[in-house]
Formats: sequence, structure tokens, C-alpha cells
Amino acid sequence: MKQNGTILREELDGVPAFLQVAERRNFRAAAAELGISPSALSHSIKMLEARLGVALFHRTTRSVGLTEAGERFLAHARPAMGGLREAIEAARSLGGEPSGLLRINAPRGMIASLIQPTLSTFIDANPKVEVELFADDGYTDIIDGGFDVGFRLGESLQADMIAVRVSPPFRFAVAGSPNYLSRRGRPVRPEDLKSHACIRFRQSSSRAIYRWEFEEGNRSFDLAVDGPLIVNDTAAGLTAAAAGIGLFYTAEPLIDKMACHDELEMVLENYAPTTPGVFLYYPSRTQVMPKLRAFIDHMRWALAVYEQT
Repeated sequence: MKQNGTILREELDGVPAFLQVAERRNFRAAAAELGISPSALSHSIKMLEARLGVALFHRTTRSVGLTEAGERFLAHARPAMGGLREAIEAARSLGGEPSGLLRINAPRGMIASLIQPTLSTFIDANPKVEVELFADDGYTDIIDGGFDVGFRLGESLQADMIAVRVSPPFRFAVAGSPNYLSRRGRPVRPEDLKSHACIRFRQSSSRAIYRWEFEEGNRSFDLAVDGPLIVNDTAAGLTAAAAGIGLFYTAEPLIDKMACHDELEMVLENYAPTTPGVFLYYPSRTQVMPKLRAFIDHMRWALAVYEQT
């Protein structure tokens, strides 16, 4: 039969349900997110599979996985639904008032010091915007993940993104508690770290242990360190360092915050490398919706206030 090019409503039925299950890999959790019963969700998926003539999910009592057909369908359906949502938002944006769900992706270490302090004032100023803050150290593709905006260090930004500075440049450095430094002494050169207990960081994206980076004059180098503890969370590393377990490598502003309470002291200051700072970023091909524009403007305002203090 010749198709007239019109997408019938019934052809889209079940697609949002499919995407939610594909993301959650759990029917009950997906149903709760959609606000429907698990049985209604299961029926919607079965109807979609019947129309397609293939199974989209492997279902067992313990797990849910995508079939090959499901993987192929997801690869096309996710960007298509994303485009449809952008079209709807674009039409709604003509009203000019920020509204809707703003999804933010950010490394855990940036949330407490950079983003959370500004969220309350942003939410107060934009009551029709709902914010979802997703902590992620894995360098997730924000387009693939359905996020409106992300945060990264300047050297980690992808070339095809629009970037907006939201912090001044700062250094990365090594810190330890006063108790630890009194027991073990202060390292004078990076090579001295071989005789110290170091709290190491496992990167979520590569699963590799992060090598500590240093600068000496015009030379940049990194070192593999050793110690009794590995973490994958900056806050956990800072807490462990403050408890005297070992030295930790992190952003200087985080060290300064704890130094004010005599919890940490910075060492090897002369070897601390500088990063361009933290940037907010979003896809260059994305139309900037009022909710995102309002957030960008708010973060710029927060940076200006910070630089004046």
C-alpha cells in the first residue's frame, strides 16, 4: 500500500514508553517515571512490538535487555523524539517565559562548589522551570543523554560545542590534613610522593587510575602515585584526606574551602598546574530555549558576583 507520508498517531503510540524502559531497563521504574501502571506500560510496549512485528526487549524475572531490533529502534527513535521535543519547545518558546524541564549534566566535584550555590536563586527567579541535576564523572555525550547543558573543564570541551565560562582559571594541587602532614612530613618535590600515602581517583569514563599532573617551569609531567585508598568521587576523596588517610589531588578552590576550617593544607604549590576553568556548554546546533538562556545568564551573573568579591 502506498504511504501518504503522514505519521499516524498510532504509529507513535508506545514510543515514549519504549524509550523510558530502554533508559531505565526496568518496567516498574519506567512506569513510575511515566505516571502509569506497570501493566499499562507493558501493554503499550506489547502493542508497539505487535505493530513492528518484532520483539524489542528480552524480559526475565530479574532483568530487561534490548534485542537487536530494540537496539536498532532505539538508535533511530531517541534522536527522532528529541527532535520532536525540540520542535514543540521551539513553538512554545515564542511566549518568551522560561519553562519546562532543564536537564543539567555535571561532574560531582563541581556540583557542591559551583552549581548548587546558584540553583536556589535560579529556581526562585524561574518558577516555571523544573531542574534535573545529574552528577556524572563519565564525560557523557549530552546530546545522546538528552541533556540541555553540561559543565566541564575548558581543556575537556568538544570542539563542536558552544562554551560559556562560569569560573575563573584555577589550579589543581595536592592537599593533606594537618594531622597527616605532622605525621608524615610535607613533600617538597613531586617525586617525594613515592614515600607518601596518596588517595587515588578512578575515572568513571576510562576506569583508569588518574595520574597526578604537575608543572615545573615550561615542563608538564604526570606521576602514578600509590596509597591505601581509591575513590571515584571527589567529595569522598576530600573527606578521606581531611580524616588523615593520605594526600589528595583536587581543585585548589575546594582545598581553600576546607583550609578555612583547618581541615586541609596545600602542598607542592610551586608545581600546581593551572586549568582554564569551568565552562558551561551546549550543542551549537541547538536552538537556545528560554529556560537555557535564563540559566546561562544566571551563571554569568554568578561569575560576575564571584569576581567582584
